[in-house]
Amino acid sequence: MASAASSLFGAWGSSSKREEDVRTQAERLGARLPPLMIHAERVAATVAQGEHGRRRVGQGDAFWQFRRFRQEDTSMAIDWRQSAKSQHLFVREREWAAAASIWIWRDASASMQYKSHVATCTKAERATILALAFASLLVRGGERVGDLNDPRPPASGRPGLNRFALQMTSQSAAKQSLPPLMPLPRFSQIILISDWLTPIDGVMSILRHYGALGVRGHLIQVLDPAEEDLPFDGRTEFEDMETQSRFLARRAETMRDAYRDRLSALRTEVAQACRRQDWTFASHRTDRPPQGALLAAYAALSAHRPFEMR
Repeated sequence: MASAASSLFGAWGSSSKREEDVRTQAERLGARLPPLMIHAERVAATVAQGEHGRRRVGQGDAFWQFRRFRQEDTSMAIDWRQSAKSQHLFVREREWAAAASIWIWRDASASMQYKSHVATCTKAERATILALAFASLLVRGGERVGDLNDPRPPASGRPGLNRFALQMTSQSAAKQSLPPLMPLPRFSQIILISDWLTPIDGVMSILRHYGALGVRGHLIQVLDPAEEDLPFDGRTEFEDMETQSRFLARRAETMRDAYRDRLSALRTEVAQACRRQDWTFASHRTDRPPQGALLAAYAALSAHRPFEMR
């Protein structure tokens, strides 16, 4: 679905001043809300003094897996008992134990740079603000937060939040408008922020992948008001900012009803797919205050139900 090209904002993250302003605004938003605690199902066998197995290699006591010895490993890391069973050297890896973890991803593709004259910011700016505000709330609640595009494990506390903010604001524009399919640990959660104006097959592949891993997800749709209302009249040229393809409408107002029906159907289909997998789905407009979105998300995550935030 193409985005109207009546206005185009410059590349996101090109200025350190802008990055600082975004982080400051996100901190200010997070400070106004109570800590956002994640209510994920926990299996009793994985609970140990309030910590949960990360199902990822790292510091911990639980055995994770054996792997082949690598050149950078020390001789102290070799498990000689396992190595004696074959002709190869093996290293015993332990599972990293940590508090509940949340990965956050926001769409940084070209279509997210759109901003109409009635919006207060680009979709990318609002998505980044929401991502950082979520991270701020989660960290204050004692959770570990990570960027889904960052291979490093999630971190907690102020250092973790600063690392997340730097990673989030320093990312260049992405070519893909869908999140990566990562091998996340079971019982973790992900928050995915995008305009979700993509074919439903792409969304379904995300749900299938992370659902099979036992990961709970929260999809947040960020739209420009012009993308919802299609307020254009007369001769209007539309441009798909992902592919640069163009479409000329001689009377844009005649398309309005059909366009709104199509957008509503797509949103309903995504919401229903999320509901079937016990995920949540939200919709937010960039001409509305982000505080409302965060408050609605807090209530929905606490209640474990799909939500609508405007």
